[in-house]
Amino acid sequence: MRAIVGAKIVTPQGILEKRVLHFDSRILSIDDAPHPSATVTDAQGAYLAPGFIDLHIHGSGGADTMDATREALECISTHIAACGVSAFLPTTMSRPFEEIEAAIDAVACYGEHLGGAKALGVHLEGPFLNPKRCGAQEAAHIVGAEIDLVARHAETIRMITLAPEMEGHKAFIEELRTRYRHIVIAAGHSDACYDEAREAFKAGVSHVTHLFNAMRPYHHREPGLIGALFDDVQVSADIIADLVHTHPHHLRLAKRMLPDRLALITDAMRAGCLHEGSFRLGGQEVHVKEGAARLSDGTLAGSVLRFNDALRHFCKATGATIEEAVYAAATLPAALLGLQKGRIVKGYDADLVLFDQNFAIIETIVAGRSVYRSY
Repeated sequence: MRAIVGAKIVTPQGILEKRVLHFDSRILSIDDAPHPSATVTDAQGAYLAPGFIDLHIHGSGGADTMDATREALECISTHIAACGVSAFLPTTMSRPFEEIEAAIDAVACYGEHLGGAKALGVHLEGPFLNPKRCGAQEAAHIVGAEIDLVARHAETIRMITLAPEMEGHKAFIEELRTRYRHIVIAAGHSDACYDEAREAFKAGVSHVTHLFNAMRPYHHREPGLIGALFDDVQVSADIIADLVHTHPHHLRLAKRMLPDRLALITDAMRAGCLHEGSFRLGGQEVHVKEGAARLSDGTLAGSVLRFNDALRHFCKATGATIEEAVYAAATLPAALLGLQKGRIVKGYDADLVLFDQNFAIIETIVAGRSVYRSY
């Protein structure tokens, strides 16, 4: 059993001070003093929060989910643990089915056994998208929805991003909702108009991927997917708070419109946590310069965002409190996936992160085990 003293503990009830957190693989208690048998760590005034959960990340540290190897997943896992991430959804690209299936199989085999952040399953981003809004996804590999692909890997897939307006996708969404309740159905890379988006929400879409990016822009005569989201009280969304994909104004707008329905993601590609240079993403060359990853034609191609920087940008741009940032980074993502993570509550998984007032990561803990330390 381990105890952390001297921390500002971020809980659903607010920030607790002068308390002691006891845990093993799960959270045991919050007490007034450490148990005599506990191994004690003094946090020296740092914040202690549930570990961050990245719902949308392609790669980091030079590796990509589509590499479909244990080594690649270990590389991503290790690098993002240093950013406070304790769990993540390795995210695929629009590629031939055999490549996508190889990536899913790798996550199924190795995801729970990684040495850093744990892979919770796969986020299938594509190939069921709209070519008009494909972004950095190759249009040549975008196809109509195939329930057989999902059926073969249903236990591993935890989220699917699709364009709900495409032919046959409404029936696909309804079948997903009926057969695979554990899979979050998200709208993204979409040209859906307002009415199409509203129908998609009724059919079973419950989330929107990287809000404002790769979708029909908000317009005063056609509000599109964004307007439909703002009108709905049930559908959540995630956002890339790197100040490249989204202007600070849009972070403020999203927080105001979705105060308890907005999650932070990185959408990082293999250059995440690395230097500037040229890299590959989904078979295409990506150039990283001045914090932005772009294809040769200037199209944004994922990000190089570190997750702890996403919280810092979010707080600075919106005035969010530490508790609000942690909710968007951990609590909501865990709730969307139906996990006993994302809160410092007795019985929940001991996935934890210690960080200072600037969100510099001090330690990341997964299932009670330290997987990253800065000291």
